[in-house]
Amino acid sequence: MHAERAAAAERAVHERHLRRVWALPGTVLGRSGWPPDPGQRLHWHWNYWWQAHLLDSLVDAQLRAPTAERAKRIERFAKSVLLRNFGRWVNDYYDDIAWLGLALQRVRALRIDGFDAAIDAIGARLREGWSEESGGGIWWRRGDRFKNAPANGPAAIFHARGGETEHAAGLTDWMTSTLVDPGTGLVWDGLRLDTGELVKHIYTYCQGVYLGACVELSEVDNATRTVRAVAAHCAPGGVLRGQNGGDGGLFAAILARYLALAALRLPETEAETAAIARDLVLTSAEACWSGAVDAPGGPLFSAEWSRPAPALPLAPDVPERDLSVQVGAWMLLEAAASLT
Repeated sequence: MHAERAAAAERAVHERHLRRVWALPGTVLGRSGWPPDPGQRLHWHWNYWWQAHLLDSLVDAQLRAPTAERAKRIERFAKSVLLRNFGRWVNDYYDDIAWLGLALQRVRALRIDGFDAAIDAIGARLREGWSEESGGGIWWRRGDRFKNAPANGPAAIFHARGGETEHAAGLTDWMTSTLVDPGTGLVWDGLRLDTGELVKHIYTYCQGVYLGACVELSEVDNATRTVRAVAAHCAPGGVLRGQNGGDGGLFAAILARYLALAALRLPETEAETAAIARDLVLTSAEACWSGAVDAPGGPLFSAEWSRPAPALPLAPDVPERDLSVQVGAWMLLEAAASLT
């Protein structure tokens, strides 16, 4: 059941969003909106990190049901990111490039060659972002004075998977000592070094990347605390809370991805916590699927999984038009499929 639903979400994103870049043969990226406006038709509306998650979801699908056709699409997609980013694998945002680095590591694990230089370039840029100010960690972007979980979390996962466990642990330790709320166990957004202000916004994104880093580094106590904090504070009725469209369309999905990983990899001594993580993913996936509406190409998913998606035709300003929202639902359904 979950695999079939993930496949339906994949087809919907493929049919509505995947198109050539500037009509060039052998290219493919995700249009950032559907129905697309003129800028989106031309891929001029560029969301680098949305594309990284779309690539990661293509890898999920390939692991679920491998095909030669999808393997070729994955290779073309990754190369199209380089094209659309004007011949560079990196940009000035450390969180963005960490996400692409994670996706490319998984592409390489599929034995799709040609991305070693890209992974090396991303790793070098991420290491460049480290500073000892305020105890360590990397910046959100180059030239900035803000350190946050959205950059340090995926960078820690990237370095851990690349064998740089000591560096990954340094990033995770900085988050633990600086951003974890001692009262709730939730992860705050970040620290502004110019003012010393702790930005205490609670985003599902931050819980997900911190949890993922703790799982990669086998920091069982920290992972357990985070899963239980999420269940207590971020999932009313057992469904992960959405955070609208735009970038927020991916936040809960990121958390779902790493909850699924925690459910699979926590040790037997934490079977109860693993079951909580599993239930959060499966309950959210059921709600997401139940709230979808029929649309050209397949189901159209809600930005808030606990409520139904709007009826067609979509108003110009609804978040369900965003690629981020639809990829986020697909990510969730792939996470559910990985558990079953």
